[in-house]
Order: sequence, then C-alpha cells, then structure tokens
Amino acid sequence: MDLASAFPTFGLRVACGDLELRLPDDADLLRLADVVVAGIHPPERRPFLVAWNVGEPDQVRRGILQYHWTSRGRVSPEAWALELAVFRSGEPIGIQSVSATAFGVTRSAVTGSWLGLEHHGQGIGKRMRLMALHLLFDGFDALEATTESFEDNPESNGVTRALGYAPNGVVLRERTGEPATENRYRMARAMWHVRPDVHRLDVTLEGVAPVRAMLQMDPDPDPDPGAPQP
Repeated sequence: MDLASAFPTFGLRVACGDLELRLPDDADLLRLADVVVAGIHPPERRPFLVAWNVGEPDQVRRGILQYHWTSRGRVSPEAWALELAVFRSGEPIGIQSVSATAFGVTRSAVTGSWLGLEHHGQGIGKRMRLMALHLLFDGFDALEATTESFEDNPESNGVTRALGYAPNGVVLRERTGEPATENRYRMARAMWHVRPDVHRLDVTLEGVAPVRAMLQMDPDPDPDPGAPQP
C-alpha cells in the first residue's frame, strides 16, 4: 500500500499549467524551509500573524517542519487543515492552505497562503488562490470560502479584491504584541459561479473522491439557494 492509499490527502492534486498544489513530503518540506529562510516578505514588514521567517535559519526550518508535521495529522471530518505546497515546474515556492471546522454542516472553508519573495509580482498568488477555490467549490462542494488579510498586506488584499470577494467585516488582532487591523472577506458559491472568464482557469483535480470519503463529505449537499441552477 502506498502513502496516498493509506492517507488519501497525500494523493490530492490540483494542477493548472506550470503550477501544482499537493501535500509536501519531508523532502519537499526541507526545500520549502529554504524558501522561507530566503524570505517570504520584506524584512521590515510583518504581514502574517505567524512570523514564519523570523529567527535564525535553523530555528525557522525547525518551525516549518514542526508546523507541517502537526498539520498533516490534524485531519478529521470534524476539522481539517490541508497545507498544500505550491510547486512551479516541480519546484516548491510557497503554501496554499485550505481548512475548515464542521465542514459537513457549514460547507464553509478558509484559505491562507504565503509565497517566496522572489516569486512575488508574477500573478502566482492569484492563480494559486483560484486553484484553491476550484478545489473547494468544484471538488468539495463548498457553500462559501473565506479569507482574511492584515490592512498592511496590500498584495494579499489586492488579490482577494481582484477575485471578487465581498467584504466580511474588520477586526483587531494582536500581532507581535500590538493591535493590527485585519480585513475579512467572503466568496459565496453563487459568486463563484458568475465569476468572469478571466478567472475561469483550466484546473485539473485529482484524488478528490478518496479525500471526500476520508472526511465524510456528503456527496449531495443542499444547493446554495443563490447559485444558478442547471
């Protein structure tokens, strides 16, 4: 038996052109840790709640490994977190996460991401988010996808707004001992269905059915009353 058969989330693949999302193995994690050490944002900024790349290189690498090892096992019908590595032409360059609690009831999931600094400004962040939304809406039959970004993270806010999310409130969060404004956003299934052609990428999903079975997703969820009907 291979790993994907024993633990189906390792067989999940989301592909679009030269990009692929999948769970990283340990060798991939070591390469991702090097990406984090090299930088995922300018050193003078703190755009994330978790300071992934702050500290000595060995400390940063251990933190990345520990986080992902923990996340791998945090998968059940009640709560799951898929920390999918973003590969470009086979090289890991970032993380696109999708997570949920009580998804079988709410059909609501959250996305988050980071990308190696040298890959910023190339449209990759928008593509990987669209790939995650494909997985959630077309693969998992989500009713909504939510995300959040600190006000001082213009790149993330820009991607979210460009993709047509609706504003979903503003909250204050504690970040490195200081208050920080966080913008929240929501994409409903009906909004996904009417997205413009420019956001309709050629995305291939693989290994979805075994993951749905593992997470006990209802194969026929109640439709979103706001979604277009066939």
